[in-house]
Amino acid sequence: MKKSMAMMAVLTLGAGLLAGCGGSEEGSGDSGQTTPDGKVKLTAIMTKHPLTQEFSKMKWLQEAQERAGVEIEWQEVSADWGQKKGALLAGGDVPDLIIGPNAITDADYAQFPGLFEDLTPLLDTNAPNIKKMFEEKPETKAISTQLDGKIYGLPKYQRFWPETTTRQFINKQWLDNLGLQEPTNWDELYDVLLAFKEQDANGNGDANDEIPMDFAPSGTGGFGPFMPTVLLGSQGITLTDTSGQGYFVEDGKVKNFFVDERYKDLVAFLHKCYAAGLINKEVFTQDYTKYQSVARGSGDTAAVGFTWGWEVTDRFGNALAPQYESIAPLKESASSTDPVSWSYDYNSLNYGVNMVSLASTSKNKEAAVKFINELYDPEVSMQVLFGSLGTNIKDNGDDTYEVLPPEDAAMDPGTWKWTTTWADNGPMYISDALKLKLGTDMQSVGKQTEPLKAALENVDKDQDVLPSLFIKYSVEDNNAMTLNNTAMLSLTLSKWAEWITKGGVEDQWAGYAEDVKKTGIERNIEIMQKYYDEYMSQN
Repeated sequence: MKKSMAMMAVLTLGAGLLAGCGGSEEGSGDSGQTTPDGKVKLTAIMTKHPLTQEFSKMKWLQEAQERAGVEIEWQEVSADWGQKKGALLAGGDVPDLIIGPNAITDADYAQFPGLFEDLTPLLDTNAPNIKKMFEEKPETKAISTQLDGKIYGLPKYQRFWPETTTRQFINKQWLDNLGLQEPTNWDELYDVLLAFKEQDANGNGDANDEIPMDFAPSGTGGFGPFMPTVLLGSQGITLTDTSGQGYFVEDGKVKNFFVDERYKDLVAFLHKCYAAGLINKEVFTQDYTKYQSVARGSGDTAAVGFTWGWEVTDRFGNALAPQYESIAPLKESASSTDPVSWSYDYNSLNYGVNMVSLASTSKNKEAAVKFINELYDPEVSMQVLFGSLGTNIKDNGDDTYEVLPPEDAAMDPGTWKWTTTWADNGPMYISDALKLKLGTDMQSVGKQTEPLKAALENVDKDQDVLPSLFIKYSVEDNNAMTLNNTAMLSLTLSKWAEWITKGGVEDQWAGYAEDVKKTGIERNIEIMQKYYDEYMSQN
């Protein structure tokens, strides 16, 4: 597409997005108005989960706004945030608040200096809950503070989560129906998936309605959880926080799996599966909602045999969950001697970076920070994560609480949480002192993580974990890495889909690896190694 057409598309997208925030003519100035009853008007964007209901239905959120004396005009974004953000930041007219997990990144702060407010002086006088979090969990302040001492984005801490996001599930009922054992390596997995495809594994008389393998969609920004990249652990690679852009640490050395021969082997295996009809044909076109719904089958008839997810009821729903079990990491082959690993995600699960940013052009910064501070009250944060008191959480009246089951008995707890509140996407501080009994899904996550425990316990956290959340880069290095990563991911993610569906990874690998190196990946690794070494020497 010609540059002029591309620029027109960006400008059109930007105009549409800004119109949703009050329009470029009014911009942040509109937030300088007050309502008839004296509330300060603010504008905000939040990147929310596709399942999440409209914010106007969240009782806890309305109460938090009321206590802060603000009325917020929300724009709720559940898809294509990367594209929308690019136009928004380029236009320079941002809403008062932007909320969501790393919705505005350190690289964005570096690339668009002056667009967001340094919160440090405001926190000193207007945010006692945030100050308390910083005091009780000093690491939350560390992951918020840039090298120059400024704070542009605030963190989260949610305390209860395990060491990994992703568990791998197989339909035990299908295995039993066909007289099969759990696979322990890639070859055995292939044979099991082939049997699932050809032998009417779900027993409904239709040998063509089974999906042997399915995995989550990837975005333009890299890989997320519930993807087959966790199989790199079969070859000894420890992903950190899913290693979405390919970076990982091995024996203290920063590497990137996009140019690692072990990644080539994984892609070749996945193509073998795809070519045999063992992977969902819509795996690269479906969105996350479809990915979830397909796995829930129809009634008591399951559709998916092997997949990855967070928790069994969250992945398959209450009706089908009993058919599935979590299984241990696979070896690459029966003769493989590689130490098996898994994705170590504790930091990204329990901490979050840049969960909320404040525009420097906001006309009511103090009111905005007062609202932000409400979100970090431990009792409010509990509701940010699990939903409102009364409907989602029971107050026992003795400073203890418990997460309630869904009002709809047919709904699983994970879907209930994501449907009714901001959940993991919200800013929060779940104090270690908070006495909260978790729901059945969180209680079962521990049991479903047990098959992964041996691999996770073998992870050398000093030599094989990349502490990305805790490392801050200079503006210059951030800008350089962002440009390089954009070019690198454009190439690597398109090849990921192409090679799995059409093949060619073995023949094209050498030329591809050289092309990836031309995007600046080696320079990024040098930069990251420097900062990693400095961080490890100080901690």
